[in-house]
Amino acid sequence: MVPSANTGRNFHRRMIEMIRHGNNHSHQSLFPSSKVPNVQVTAVRDLVAMKKGLKAYETPTGWKYFGNLMDDGRIALCGEESFGTGSIHIREKDGIWALLAWLQILAVKRKSVEEIVKEHWTEYGRNVFTRYDTMNVESGGANLLMTFLEASMNASKGKELSANVVTYKVAHTDNFEYTDPVDGSVAKKQGLRVLFEDGSRLVFRLCGTGSAGATIRFYVDSYVSPHDTNKLYSSAQDLLKPLVLIALDLCKMEQFTGRKAPTVIT
Repeated sequence: MVPSANTGRNFHRRMIEMIRHGNNHSHQSLFPSSKVPNVQVTAVRDLVAMKKGLKAYETPTGWKYFGNLMDDGRIALCGEESFGTGSIHIREKDGIWALLAWLQILAVKRKSVEEIVKEHWTEYGRNVFTRYDTMNVESGGANLLMTFLEASMNASKGKELSANVVTYKVAHTDNFEYTDPVDGSVAKKQGLRVLFEDGSRLVFRLCGTGSAGATIRFYVDSYVSPHDTNKLYSSAQDLLKPLVLIALDLCKMEQFTGRKAPTVIT
């Protein structure tokens, strides 16, 4: 279970079905527009929001971006990569609220967590997520890696990338940029993204390039269609491995950093 997937499933349940079970607020007032995650979380929220006819915003890292959207009445639910989930009752992550949300879902649906999750997969497909952190990397090598990666991924547009007999076609690449719809501020170079035609994606970020060394993070979001029943219930590691290998090959991690393995895998 990952925070991004949890956020999508919570949202799928119409904020724990408060409207149908005793809440007097209308859908419009309780949920102004939709939900918003950081750029690093999975694309599960897009699938849910699209089917529910709601708008989803994607922001850089930082709770301040959520606050602006909430204050302007644009969103009511937000989530981030570090297991944080929140709503309009507070301008901060709220773990107790997230736990109560899940308990309410279980009470309303009268199903187990496993049943609810699998029900979500059969309707929307399955997003499997992991993050690789390579820490204390020499800054020069880290910067060279990111420069090489941006050129490499841009050259891969429209091409097929393969690993472990699995092929993904690159639909789009960019260096994520966010324009705040409330105050017009622009946040540039927030992460190198590789988006695939099947809905999977890779995101690469460079953090902290000071004297202590840099951290290179890459995020893998592997999508399985609800129609692909052969893979829908496969192990997460089996589903992630091809994209992890593609990510490592794209960025040439070992060549630029000398690291054969990440420091942390989440």
